[in-house]
Amino acid sequence: PREPGGEAPFARRIDPVREPGLSPEQRLLMAQVERSQRQRALQRRLRGRNALLALGFGAVAFGIYGYTFYSVSQERFLDDLEQEAEAARARA
Repeated sequence: PREPGGEAPFARRIDPVREPGLSPEQRLLMAQVERSQRQRALQRRLRGRNALLALGFGAVAFGIYGYTFYSVSQERFLDDLEQEAEAARARA
């Protein structure tokens, strides 16, 4: 059943301070529940950000690692030195 405003009665927001008939304990409990819900929402958002940050750091680390292997495999100066050393040995 819907109310004339279009919202279901269980989805209606109430202001605990202005709501008649609520005891102080009930108001305190509602405040605690709202705080815990906000904390859970913040944790979910932070978990997503942390996961993206970890993926970013991992991608950068693997990129540096891969580039290092690529650049080391391109270095041929030791081969040139060995060829010069062999040529010097052959002349000697």
